[in-house]
Amino acid sequence: MKFSFISGNVPTTGALVVAVYEGGELSPTAQALDKASGGKILRAIENSRFKGKSGELLDILAPANIDNSRILLAGLGKKSPLKVVDLENLGGRVYKELSGKGETEVCVVIDGLTAEGKDEAVLAAHVSHGSLLRSYRFDTYKTNVKPESMPSLQSMTVHCASPENAQATFEKLEKVAQGVLFTRQLVSEPPNRLYPESFAEQAKELETLGVKVTVLGEAEMADLGMNALLAVGMGSARDSQVVIMEWNGAPESREQKPLAFVGKGVTFDTGGISLKPAAGMEDMKFDMGGAGTVYGLMKALAGRKAKVNVVGACGLAENMPSGNAQRPGDIVTSYSGKTIEVLNTDAEGRLVLADVLSYVQEKHKPRLIIDLATLTGAILVALGNDIAGIFSNNDDISSKLVSAGEAVDERVWRLPLADCYDKLIDSDAADMKNIGGRFAGSITAAQFLQRFIENGTPWVHIDIAGVAWSAKDKPIAEKGATGFGVRLLERFVADNYEA
Repeated sequence: MKFSFISGNVPTTGALVVAVYEGGELSPTAQALDKASGGKILRAIENSRFKGKSGELLDILAPANIDNSRILLAGLGKKSPLKVVDLENLGGRVYKELSGKGETEVCVVIDGLTAEGKDEAVLAAHVSHGSLLRSYRFDTYKTNVKPESMPSLQSMTVHCASPENAQATFEKLEKVAQGVLFTRQLVSEPPNRLYPESFAEQAKELETLGVKVTVLGEAEMADLGMNALLAVGMGSARDSQVVIMEWNGAPESREQKPLAFVGKGVTFDTGGISLKPAAGMEDMKFDMGGAGTVYGLMKALAGRKAKVNVVGACGLAENMPSGNAQRPGDIVTSYSGKTIEVLNTDAEGRLVLADVLSYVQEKHKPRLIIDLATLTGAILVALGNDIAGIFSNNDDISSKLVSAGEAVDERVWRLPLADCYDKLIDSDAADMKNIGGRFAGSITAAQFLQRFIENGTPWVHIDIAGVAWSAKDKPIAEKGATGFGVRLLERFVADNYEA
């Protein structure tokens, strides 16, 4: 897709998109088109169920006295208050609507729109951003796609004031989108193609952007004492890995301590000896979603040359059953020296994260640490598929994450941590056990991780098990991998930590 921004005359070729507010109020350009067509726009609305509500579209083919191939009326809902995400969703819906209808070019006119105090140029950039995000599709392994099934849309022009400013804003948003699409591609890959070694190799792509990438193999991990992570991969023929990515975007900053983001990268999770049911197990290819998000975040930040120092660290393993797999009842000694009784080998993600969390704190001394993981099925029971759960030892950072999530429509909800939950993972045989019982499963998993946070380091755990993958289309994403977390954390960094 090619994206551009113009002012002046509105194109008279291809499809044209104009806004309509709830109640049928036309934008200025829509009013002009209605007049030019002899009232055909309003007549089309009157003879349809289109009310201008948010998300509604009305397609008018070959309108009278109009040279454009079609006029697409886009409902935006109530005129005030619009949000920036409404413009992104508009871009996504336009792409979806027109890409399968043979149109190759479209112009979106956003005259008269205001949202969150942003000028028209910024809103125009976000329309294109939403369309770019929606254009992603995972068809890497399809060999017989018919031409008529391929998206036809090749270019989008957004008509707005100050097209130069719109282009400058979009160029930054485009880098963020590339990070999201990188994550979606990684999460979508089948487990025979994406396994710990090949996943680690994908990080090398970031070196071209100036990211320093270090990969630890099993021998190095063993020397370091990362026995909790290594135990998860014992049953697999694939070697486990740890990937460390460093972006030094603020070398002159007086605050040299980096922000740290840690991701769970279990490239396939059978549950190990505590084997999962067969039905739906194919979905466990996205159990590396936390690591995928960290990869995408690093690509986004480095791509737009973010003025901040960041470390991204991911533990990569494949959890398989075999004669060499860890067993329920095993006790492992983590990198930190703390011992863990493994009562359920399907509670493996917390073992992976434990060692990486400890390593990052010791080696990089971060000013804060945020981990992401498709950690528990219990979070779906609590929050469903649209909101991620967060757990933290820091009120300020939690509040900032909630605000960032609201801004980009990747919402998070804070759940509690407390001593009464922490006691549930005490073990009779070791320092702790890796499960806390049937109830409060997401909380006890977070309590487990908190035991590896040292010296009061500000920390947030984000459980993305319910949001990393979607079974239905969304305005800016086809069903499948969502890339959740990249835009959330990029906005969090941009709003609060850049020099």
